[in-house]
Amino acid sequence: MRRRKSIFHNLDWWLVILYLLLVSIGLFSIYSAVYNPAYPSLFDRSQRYGSQFIWILTAFVLAFLVLMIDMKFFTSFSYIIYGASMLLLLFVLLFGKEVAGSKSWLNWGGFSLQPAEFAKIATNLALARYLSGLNINLNRSKNVLIASSLLLLPIALVLLQNDTGSALVYVSFVLVLYREGFSGNFLLFGFITAVLFILTLMVGKYIVLGILLTLAVMMFLIMPKLRKNMLVLLSLFVLVSAFVFSVDYAFENVLQQHQKTRIEVLLGKKQDFQGAGYNVNQSLIAIGSGGFSGKGFLGGTQTKYKFVPAQSTDFIFCTIGEEWGFVGSSTVIILFLFLLIRLIFVAERQRSTFSRIYGYGVASILFFHLAVNIGMTIGLAPVIGIPLPFISYGGSSLWAFTILLFIFIKMDAFRLELL
Repeated sequence: MRRRKSIFHNLDWWLVILYLLLVSIGLFSIYSAVYNPAYPSLFDRSQRYGSQFIWILTAFVLAFLVLMIDMKFFTSFSYIIYGASMLLLLFVLLFGKEVAGSKSWLNWGGFSLQPAEFAKIATNLALARYLSGLNINLNRSKNVLIASSLLLLPIALVLLQNDTGSALVYVSFVLVLYREGFSGNFLLFGFITAVLFILTLMVGKYIVLGILLTLAVMMFLIMPKLRKNMLVLLSLFVLVSAFVFSVDYAFENVLQQHQKTRIEVLLGKKQDFQGAGYNVNQSLIAIGSGGFSGKGFLGGTQTKYKFVPAQSTDFIFCTIGEEWGFVGSSTVIILFLFLLIRLIFVAERQRSTFSRIYGYGVASILFFHLAVNIGMTIGLAPVIGIPLPFISYGGSSLWAFTILLFIFIKMDAFRLELL
């Protein structure tokens, strides 16, 4: 067994440096987004940038504490942490505070916490513990059902809090399942389902059915072997038709009004620059006005005059785009890509299956947040209200992302002690 000199000796410093760079960018972006000339100090706790600075310091403390915890704690107590997290989500439903329509916050005096952010860590640990068990094969329906249940429980509890954005993050764990042997056919099925859903909303169910029928007839004529399976093809067409006809019902009766409006705006079926489309429209104006090199630090007019709502939280990327332009925006995206690539590289070198699975979970969660957050600021994804990791304003999200990442950094440092 190999002994390490200290916990800091075996750290993956690339991950640590990328984390520090993104956190620093976040602090100065928040400072610029909500800058108040009357309170110019970065450390003024009466302003959001002052609060974020305190949260960053406490996040560093949390990172240090995570590195000090014995590795066996995460494996031994994964299910207990998961269970406690689910109970906390249930507690929020009963006693939580409603903010912006979502009952997802716990308040103690002046301190607020969003348990849904930390539930992602607990779910990642529990999923890694289960999938790393003996004789776990994702080609078996029983194993898939258990793994899916670990994901569906937090999704259900978070949806009951009316926090759709946080609930959708758990979909990213499908990438983890795929890495561990889950059939790619299910991913293809999910992709086709999403395409059919979007096409039905855009062009109508009868046009979609007409296209599908035409394709089926062409395949039947061109590929004679399919004629032997005519009954199967007919059954498949009936099932797909039933799904297409159910889209309108689901859209009208399952989704809430603000969700329907956002999807319609995203698909171009409705223009609502003063309502649901206001945030995205102002964000596009801000990012576009930044040009190639931006207007400079504290130079963003869209930011200064508060044209973009939530510009320090969900729409922080538009502040970066306006003040630092294409160069700054690309730099942030490249840093995130380096982080994701490094996470996958480090995950693949793990000697422990548990650590590898957890590492892929970290990469999946960060990728989903990155893609959706930036996507919604440039009009490529619906506005569902999830933060940009390490950059958006907020203590709960920063702490949760920090703990999520540094647990994996701790696992990687521990790998040299394994035979």
